[in-house]
Amino acid sequence: MTLKKRSYKKELLDGDDIPFADIKRNMHELDVINTWLGGHAITVKGFTQLLGYRKYITICEIGCGGGDNLAAIARWCGKNNIQLHCIGIDIKQECITVAENNKYLTGKHEWIVSDYRNVKFAAKPDIIFSSLFCHHFTEVELVQQLLWLYNNSAVGFFINDLQRHWLAYHSIKLLTAAFSKSYLVKNDAPLSVARGFTRQDWDVMFKQAAIPSCHISWQWAFRHLIVYRHA
Repeated sequence: MTLKKRSYKKELLDGDDIPFADIKRNMHELDVINTWLGGHAITVKGFTQLLGYRKYITICEIGCGGGDNLAAIARWCGKNNIQLHCIGIDIKQECITVAENNKYLTGKHEWIVSDYRNVKFAAKPDIIFSSLFCHHFTEVELVQQLLWLYNNSAVGFFINDLQRHWLAYHSIKLLTAAFSKSYLVKNDAPLSVARGFTRQDWDVMFKQAAIPSCHISWQWAFRHLIVYRHA
């Protein structure tokens, strides 16, 4: 599989009526994958690039899943004496339930069960981000998503998502076949790579959204980190 063209096949996780136990296992395994393959480290990198010298920050994640990305940021903030307020948005109540019970996210954080497009903020979060979320959407939907991130963030936004690459596809397919106990992960992990993006894809979408001066960098393993800071 060359993956020259992007796949639009829907992931199983995008379906309805998935048992809670299956979603919970999926969230747990994704946390493990992101920990060992550096996904959480990329998320923290995007966060710190926008943090600056602030000692108090409000951050929002769209498509927050089980909250493992926010937990990674919370752990970093705890070690660096940064006061953090988290807002997690996910369309699935089951994902929010897992996030609410994450031991690193106890406290006065805010959880919203909704399509992110329907959320209206009383005050803009300083930073909004997504991780492994964009590949669930079409390019047309993503241009609108970029504009939403632009219009609703006070400091800026960042995106951590997968590079579409044949080696990434076959590698994660072998890893999940060997070690995963989740049928969702086994199916969706390689498919998510096939639904991912090249650097050229991102350039085109940002141009269509007319958002200037974003910084796009390649990250291990087969990720792109996109950071935009408001002037």
